[in-house]
Amino acid sequence: MALNIRPLSDRVIVEPAAAETQTASGIIIPDTAKEKPQKGTVVAIGTGKKDQPLTVQVGDTVLYGKYAGTDLKFEGKDYLIMREEDILAII
Repeated sequence: MALNIRPLSDRVIVEPAAAETQTASGIIIPDTAKEKPQKGTVVAIGTGKKDQPLTVQVGDTVLYGKYAGTDLKFEGKDYLIMREEDILAII
């Protein structure tokens, strides 16, 4: 996916995964009870810091903190822009 935004330094742009709409047992979750997803796909990365290159790559699926990053809406899609240190794990 080509994104026309290039983050600076050690920042990455993540496209959050869709929120769960149904539980494993089949119960439908209303919009007011949905939780913010904590998983997403990296769509753009910065250049990294001078002495610390980035460890994530475009296309990686990552886990991040519940309140990590800043919400960004670009061309009708929702993204998160965050520092690499806010990413907890690569799946």
